[in-house]
Amino acid sequence: MGGWVWLIIPVVLIGGGRISELVQNALKTRHARKLELIKANEKRQRALEAANRPPEPVCGCTHHLAKHDRTGRCHEVVEAPTAWDSQRKPTQYEARPCNCQQYIGPEPLGTIFAQEIVDPG
Repeated sequence: MGGWVWLIIPVVLIGGGRISELVQNALKTRHARKLELIKANEKRQRALEAANRPPEPVCGCTHHLAKHDRTGRCHEVVEAPTAWDSQRKPTQYEARPCNCQQYIGPEPLGTIFAQEIVDPG
């Protein structure tokens, strides 16, 4: 073997380490992009599911339509503060009826059956 073989060994060792670093960085970048893509797909799927769901009949008092009577008055019991500390933070609560006077949430649509306008025959 000639003297040039001894020159190749350090070049291969140093170059091999550099190639290894480049491959590791490329894999890390690919992994990060793959995670971002998965998160974006999950976010898109949640948005599609939310768009296909009808609106919840929830009033401004945060109670469901089922908690309101036909006149709109709320019959849910809520916790109202009765005592405060020196920083004006509530320390005691008492159960009281919700003071919502009228249901203001979305009105659910009834089920409607409509026959076809055009006769298929």
